[in-house]
Amino acid sequence: MNMFNPDETAAALLHHRSDQLAQGDAIRPPIVAASLYKLSGQPSGDHQYGRWTNPTWTATEEALSILEGAAVVSFPSGMAAIAAVLLSQLRAGHRLLLPSDGYYTSRLLADRYLAPNGVEVDQCPVVELADRAADGYDLVFIETPSNPTLDLCDLQATIEAAKSGGALTVVDNTTMTPLGQRPFDHGADVVVSSDTKAINGHSDVLFGHVACTEPELVDAIGQWRTVTGAIPGHFESWLVHRGLETFELRFSRMCQTARTLAERLEGHQRLRSVRYPGLPSHAQHHLASRQMRSGGTLVGLEFESEEAADHFAELARYVVPATSFGGTHTTADRRARWGDQVAPGFVRLSVGCEPTEELWKDISTALERL
Repeated sequence: MNMFNPDETAAALLHHRSDQLAQGDAIRPPIVAASLYKLSGQPSGDHQYGRWTNPTWTATEEALSILEGAAVVSFPSGMAAIAAVLLSQLRAGHRLLLPSDGYYTSRLLADRYLAPNGVEVDQCPVVELADRAADGYDLVFIETPSNPTLDLCDLQATIEAAKSGGALTVVDNTTMTPLGQRPFDHGADVVVSSDTKAINGHSDVLFGHVACTEPELVDAIGQWRTVTGAIPGHFESWLVHRGLETFELRFSRMCQTARTLAERLEGHQRLRSVRYPGLPSHAQHHLASRQMRSGGTLVGLEFESEEAADHFAELARYVVPATSFGGTHTTADRRARWGDQVAPGFVRLSVGCEPTEELWKDISTALERL
C-alpha cells in the first residue's frame, strides 16, 4: 500500500501553480469565460473549443489530481461523473452490481436508463458486496461508508473479489474524500466524487470528478464528456479550486468535531442510537480503523420519532435542516422523508466547521429541550 502524506498533499494543493507563475501573474487561476480560442491553420494547442477544454477546468483538475494521486476529468455534478463512467463503460448484456443502500440516484440511473437498455442490474447491501462481487460482473460499483446508514464494506476484499470475476471496480468516495479514504491504495480502477460536498465545502456550487490511473479509461471518459457536452462551468471550476485551498483545514476540523459529538451523544437519553464508524460500538469499527483515516464527518442519530427529529433541527441554533452534506454549516437531514430505508426518526448529521464546544453546547441544549 502506498504511503499517503496529507500534509505534503495539502501543501502541493496550495502551490500546484507556483512554478507556472511569471512576474505579476495572479496567484489564483483566472476565470476564463471563453467558448472560442484562436485556431490558425491545422488544429493545435491546449485549447481549441469551449466544449473540449478550458484553462480554469485545467487548473482545478490539476489540483484534484494531486489530491487523488491519479488523472482527473471534471464534471458539472457528482451524478454527471457517475453517469459518465456507467454509461461509457456498460453495454447491453453487461452485468452491474451496486449497493442497495448507497446513494439513491445512482440506483435510479441504473434502473431507469441502464436496465431498459439491456444491462443486467443487481443490488445488494454494502456489507454483502465482498461476497457478491466475484460473480462475473462487468462493473462493481462500491460505496463505503453507505449513505446514510454508514455501513462499511471491506474495500480490499471487495475489489479483489470483483477483479477475480473480471469486473471494473468503481468507488464512490464522496463521503470520505481522498483525505479520509484512499480507494486507489486498495486497487480501485476508478474513483468518482461529488465535489459539491466537502471538497468544495461552501454549499455554493455543483461539481464532480472522475479519477483513474489507466490512460485508456481517462481518455474514454474525457471523450464521453466532450461528445455529450457534460462540461463544468468555468466559474464553478474556479469556486471548487478556491474550496480546495482550505479543504484540508475544513475536513480536519469536521472529522475531529464529528468524533467528539458522536462520543458525547452515544447513550444520550433522547437518542435511541448513534452510528459513527469511529466509535468502538460501531459493528465494523475495526474495519473502519484499517481502511479509513478518520471516522468521517457524518453521524447517524436515531430519535424516538419523526416529530422529535424535526423538532431537534428546529431547536438547534447551529444546525440547519437541509439535505446534502460536507459544507461549512452543520446540517440535519431526516432521511426517511426521502424514502431511505431507515427509521422515521433517523437523522444524518453532517458536521460543519463551527467551533466544537459551541456546537456541542447548542446540540446538547436542543436535546434537553425536546
